[in-house]
Amino acid sequence: MPGLLRGVARTAVISGTATAVSNRVSRRQAGRWAEQDRQRGMVYEQEAAPVAPAPPSPAPPAPVAADDMTAKIEQLKQLGDLKAQGVLTEEEFQAQKHRILA
Repeated sequence: MPGLLRGVARTAVISGTATAVSNRVSRRQAGRWAEQDRQRGMVYEQEAAPVAPAPPSPAPPAPVAADDMTAKIEQLKQLGDLKAQGVLTEEEFQAQKHRILA
């Protein structure tokens, strides 16, 4: 019986040590993977940095036969659409609106 008890105790110690080592290796691997993910994220953010959008093309000139105010209203509608789509910022919208109404 003492030999059996000694064998069971030895097995318990070995399995406990193996579990501890396995957990330590898993944590170390998870840390390495997290660091790689952070580095990849930083590279991705640098590559995906937003490029400044090209300035909007000026509105086409109004036809000669059209009323001047009708042409201005049409241009303002187009500007409003561009702003709603997110192509123009508020500042760009205001600047273009001022240019049209001036």
